[in-house]
Amino acid sequence: MSDEDRTRADPGAGDAPPKHRSGVGTFGQTRALLRRVARFRRRRRWAVEGAAVLACLVVLVAYLGSRSDPEPGDGQGGHSGDVTAGAARSPGLPATDGRTGEAGPAMPGLRPRQRPPSPEPTPSASAPAPPPPSPEASALSVTQAEMPAEVDLTAVGARDWMHWGERGGTSTVRKRAGSGEIADEGGAGRRVGWDGNQEHVRWSDGSSQRSASDSSNGVYTCGAGNGFRLAVVGSGESRTVQLYAGTWMARGRLDARLSTGGPVRSAVLEDPYTGKSAQFTVRFTVPKDAKLLLTWTVEKVFTSHCGNVGLQAVAVR
Repeated sequence: MSDEDRTRADPGAGDAPPKHRSGVGTFGQTRALLRRVARFRRRRRWAVEGAAVLACLVVLVAYLGSRSDPEPGDGQGGHSGDVTAGAARSPGLPATDGRTGEAGPAMPGLRPRQRPPSPEPTPSASAPAPPPPSPEASALSVTQAEMPAEVDLTAVGARDWMHWGERGGTSTVRKRAGSGEIADEGGAGRRVGWDGNQEHVRWSDGSSQRSASDSSNGVYTCGAGNGFRLAVVGSGESRTVQLYAGTWMARGRLDARLSTGGPVRSAVLEDPYTGKSAQFTVRFTVPKDAKLLLTWTVEKVFTSHCGNVGLQAVAVR
C-alpha cells in the first residue's frame, strides 16, 4: 500500500497535528486576555471613584471647618445660622440678639458679619421709695352703740369734753382746764336748742357752768343736708372720742376722716317714726396738730315737719 493510501486509511498517522487543534488554543488565550483586561479596567474605575469620594470628603470637612471656626474680632462664635435666620425672619420682628430683622446702616471699620459693640446700659437714677406709712399714723375706726341713760362727761372725757344747748341753740359748756382738742367748726342749717332728750348727762368740772346733775338739753338742725362739723386735734398718740347724738324721724350719717388723708369711716342712725339716740365711738391716731374731722348730717327725712339730727356732747380720752 502506498503512503498516500496509508494516510487516508489512518488519519492520525503522521507527525503533523490536526489543523483544528491550533485554532482552539488561540481562542482560549484570547478569552483569558480579555478577562485580565476587564479586571484591570474595573479596578482602575474603582480607584478613580474612591479617589473622587475621598477628595469630596476632604473638601467637605475643610468647608465645614471654615464655617464653624470663629472669625477674628467676633466676640461670639460666628454661625452660619445667623445669616439664614436673619434672611428667613420677617422685617421688623425681633431677632434673637434683640435687633430687628431689617439690616441697619453699615458702620465703618467693621468686616462683614461683625456686629457693632452694644452700648453700655445707662444706670437709671431713681428716687428712693418712701417708707411705708406706719399703721398707727393713719388708724381710724368707728363703732356704734345705744346711748346710756346717763353719761358722766367728767369721767369719760378725761382729756376734754364739750356740751351743747344748755342755754339755747348757741350755748356750749367745755371742760375746765381741758386740753382744748375739740373744735366746733359749724355746719349747715340753723341750730335750735332742745331740752327733751331721754338720755341725760352730768359733769362736775365745767368752765362756763361748773356742774350739772341731770341735763336733758341739746341742739338739733332740720332738713336733708344740714348738720354739724366737728374736729379733734391729734397728738401722735391713740385717742378715743365719744359722740352722743340722735335723730328724729330722719336718717343721720356720721362720717369720720383724717386730715392726713385715707378712707372715710361712716355710721348711720335711722328711725322713720320717732326719735332715737346713739353713742358713736371713734378711735384714731394722727401726727401732732393733724385732725380727726367729723360730720353729723341729715341724710334723709321721713316727715315734712322738721326731720332732724341732734347733738348733745363729745368727750375725748
